[in-house]
Amino acid sequence: MLGTYFTFPELLIWLPLLAGVLCFFLRKGNAAKNVAIFASILTFAISIYSLLYTEDKFATYNNVSYYWMKYIGATFYVGLDGTSRILTLLTAIAFPIIFIAGYQNKIKNPASFFGLMLLTQSGIMGVFCSMDALLFYFFWELAIIPVYFLCSIWGGEKRIKTTFKFFVYTFTGSLLMLTGIIYVYLHTTGRTFDDGTYSQHSFAFASFFNTSLKASQQNWLFWLFFVAFAIKMPVFPFHTWQPDTYDQSPSSVTMVLSGLMVKMGLFAVIRWLIPLFPLATVHFSHIVMLLCIIGILYASCIAIVQDNLKKMLAYSSIAHIGVMCAAIFAMNTLSVQGALIQMFNHGINIIGLWIIFDLLERKTGSKSISQLGGVAQKAPALTIFTVIIALANIALPLTNAFVGEFMMFGGIFKFNAWYSFAAIISIILAAVYMLNMLQKVFYGNTSTLTQNMSDISTNEIIILSVIVVLIFMVGIYPQPMIELTKEAAQGLVKYVTTLR
Repeated sequence: MLGTYFTFPELLIWLPLLAGVLCFFLRKGNAAKNVAIFASILTFAISIYSLLYTEDKFATYNNVSYYWMKYIGATFYVGLDGTSRILTLLTAIAFPIIFIAGYQNKIKNPASFFGLMLLTQSGIMGVFCSMDALLFYFFWELAIIPVYFLCSIWGGEKRIKTTFKFFVYTFTGSLLMLTGIIYVYLHTTGRTFDDGTYSQHSFAFASFFNTSLKASQQNWLFWLFFVAFAIKMPVFPFHTWQPDTYDQSPSSVTMVLSGLMVKMGLFAVIRWLIPLFPLATVHFSHIVMLLCIIGILYASCIAIVQDNLKKMLAYSSIAHIGVMCAAIFAMNTLSVQGALIQMFNHGINIIGLWIIFDLLERKTGSKSISQLGGVAQKAPALTIFTVIIALANIALPLTNAFVGEFMMFGGIFKFNAWYSFAAIISIILAAVYMLNMLQKVFYGNTSTLTQNMSDISTNEIIILSVIVVLIFMVGIYPQPMIELTKEAAQGLVKYVTTLR
């Protein structure tokens, strides 16, 4: 039985890591690409199989702890719970979709490209599974470092400038987080290991969770961690690296950044920030929510006036992430659970839109909305998929995003009605920029760039069909997602509520 000799989180981390290392040595033809696809599909199968073992009696399949650096109290402790399981599932679904969607793309040095992509997948899985602070930081960096190389080597004309800005932002955030981790570590109690080794302090989540930090200490530590996570999401005003990075990165990398890596920041808020600094969370919740609301409205308005398809979607992502962050800090079960579900839904929808925009750019040579038009006349299949995914992105009922957004806005309303009213405006603005894009790009007369374009291939139809099926599955029957996230949301809210 799978899981008897290896736990599920181990397999989700080590499989893409080993496959990525293997890819670096495969220099012939499509060997690296095929290995990447096979490894990602196998990882997906393991993630799906793990859903059969979510009960407490299967804890040994879902958690494992090894000695790592026991003299400083660091362990290789990884586990799956309701919070991490839904995001590891998203990661496991996303990578085979990304790899297969770009199968026909010509990539220079594919061995290094797919090797770095798989290392990124391993790092993301590690972030979602880590139950040790030092291990969490290790995987946080492992997920980011390959992206620097992917963007700087395979990116667009302005990739060096853009990658440097991305590096400065994320490296600054990482240093702030590391400073906070060390400070909290020095306030943990000691730990004795099974072999008698004693460590004066510990990086284990349980040790971090049980520190007796005063409110004044929590207040400044809160901002060290929050800024690091806010840069990753990103939320206003830490968002300025994102639009250019999305525009200049290779399409496959942009899908990883927007569909998965932004969720690392949201996940870190739920797993680390709020439990470690509950007093500061309560104290600063209104400030954070105001930043989120400003970012939601600002990014939505910028998206409306964008002519660049990629930048429009980048600002759209900022707005959606802002709603999720606000819902988390509303700190009631409905809002937190809605945010967890929406992390999954947003990842599926935005990857679908990136695939479509990449297809448009490859077929027409342009990503400018004003230079396109009449695509529906030449590519009816592509148009149908685009309309469905675009409507899901604006939370049309019976689509996946409606479920998460309904819960999030309901939870934000319970926290503060005015915040809810302001955030709901984003739905109207999202409809404006999405429907405007559909009208200008897909309808009307064809342009010189679209008059000779062809429809999508069978391979692309299959991938977009998978995304559409996921959209309607969750939209029509969201109960499995609700059950998967309920316990995690209730536990977090119950803990913080006692401090209000």
